[in-house]
Amino acid sequence: MRLSIAAVGRLKQGAERDLAERYLKRAADAGRSLGLGPIDVVEIRESRHRDAGARVIEESLALAKAIADGSVVAVLDGRGENLGSDQLAARLRRWQEGGRPAAAFLIGGPDGLADSLYGRAELRLAFGTATWPHQLVRIMLLEQLYRAMTILAGHPYHRA
Repeated sequence: MRLSIAAVGRLKQGAERDLAERYLKRAADAGRSLGLGPIDVVEIRESRHRDAGARVIEESLALAKAIADGSVVAVLDGRGENLGSDQLAARLRRWQEGGRPAAAFLIGGPDGLADSLYGRAELRLAFGTATWPHQLVRIMLLEQLYRAMTILAGHPYHRA
């Protein structure tokens, strides 16, 4: 099953990009034997429109174009489900065993996502109730996807 992350905004050179690349590589290695990944990352340019609603629509249209046909759509949403790592791993396994060819994880910009994307989502995923910078959300998602793969592989990286 192919995995992708489509995110509004770019990770600039530095520690955040280095950490993201490290988890991308780890996930590619861990997922190979499981038939998961590698994880494709699509960076969507932030809209420069003055109106917040117009920004959301412009960014959401770009995110929607990054969703492969047949994908499970998961959106990162502070009001979403707080899944444990084991639960996320089980969800990935269920999607894969259900014959889903891909899963697309969407990270909107500071103004959020259009209702149409929330409506397409089979999962609204939160990392707690705190507000996180979008760059850190991407890194946390990459780490959790890697962790889910290690759980599915029976690797000792994950310790409850």
